[in-house]
Amino acid sequence: MAQIVKKMLLVLVVIVFSTSMANAGKIRVGFGAEPYPPFTVPDASGNWTGWEIEIIEAVCQEAGLDYELAPTSWDGIIPALISKKIDMIMGSMSITEERLKSIDFTDKYFNTPAYVVGTKTMKFDATPAGLKGKILGVQTATTHASYAAKHYKGAKVKQYQTQDEINQDLISGRIDATQADSLAMIEFLESKEGKSCCDLKGAAIDDPAILGRGVGVGLRKGSDDLKSKINAAIKAIRANGKYKEITEKYFKVDVYGD
Repeated sequence: MAQIVKKMLLVLVVIVFSTSMANAGKIRVGFGAEPYPPFTVPDASGNWTGWEIEIIEAVCQEAGLDYELAPTSWDGIIPALISKKIDMIMGSMSITEERLKSIDFTDKYFNTPAYVVGTKTMKFDATPAGLKGKILGVQTATTHASYAAKHYKGAKVKQYQTQDEINQDLISGRIDATQADSLAMIEFLESKEGKSCCDLKGAAIDDPAILGRGVGVGLRKGSDDLKSKINAAIKAIRANGKYKEITEKYFKVDVYGD
């Protein structure tokens, strides 16, 4: 019996060691584990698709990086990077001064404004005065949550784990509005449910200190070689047309920004 147990343990060790060796050298790319269309969306088989998934592949190929996708809970994604559970964050994370205190960022790879979307039955605009007294849904640990806390003090702000949960509550009338990235909001408004319930109230007044200066790849501090490779790759796919080719499949505008 003891010999059998020893053999089983040996087999287990070999399997674990083989798996570790197979993953050695791979860059683990973290992004929100929650669907965020059209950036990151799981298909019926659980495979991740979307604009950002294709950009990850293009950047890593250009940089010569062997990578694997690592969907991670959004509110724990920076701790996962710092503790080396993942090697970089490529999940619509804005470059902000607050985040730069704990992690580093590459150059931006897109930059779009924040939109406020609300129910059609209520007329208001995307200003602090317009949202006063309204129930506003935002995703936790995002720039939109920080923005709402600073600018929408007259609104009742509800925080959610995912944007999909917010959209469902907006459709059902449990909240009056939401603020999120403009591209995600356009995708929602073009859906059957979005068209029936809601309309665009406007763009949030810009606040670069909170909304950041674009979306970059989050890295651990000191990852200078990786940062240089990714910056060069972003620049290359912008120059060789790959970025445009991918973007035109999802959006009608160049999302890179000024």
